Amino acid sequence: MLEQDICEVETTHSKAIQEAKLNLPRDEVVLKLSKRFKVLGEPTRVKILFAVSNRELCVCDIAEILSATPSAISHQLRILRDLKWVKFRKEGKLVYYTLADKHITNLIDMSVKHAIE
Repeated sequence: MLEQDICEVETTHSKAIQEAKLNLPRDEVVLKLSKRFKVLGEPTRVKILFAVSNRELCVCDIAEILSATPSAISHQLRILRDLKWVKFRKEGKLVYYTLADKHITNLIDMSVKHAIE
């Protein structure tokens, strides 16, 4: 551990601590956010989000794009669907997916910009 990355004396700043505590979201919100970021830790799910960000695709199309099995893609889509990040519609025997709303598009766009920087 580098010595310069920790304080050399132990002290606290009451006003700063109080303000920081007031800015912390509720535990339920922190847990939800943590779960969502964990979902983005799986590259296949990130690729699925990109694939369906511009157009509706069926499970088989997504599987072909990602060189995966429809079963594997369905498993990942179920996780994204549970978070309400993707929505689906059924047409006969086909199931089509797209992003659920603009918030997810914004999240993806911001994440890409941050990753590029």
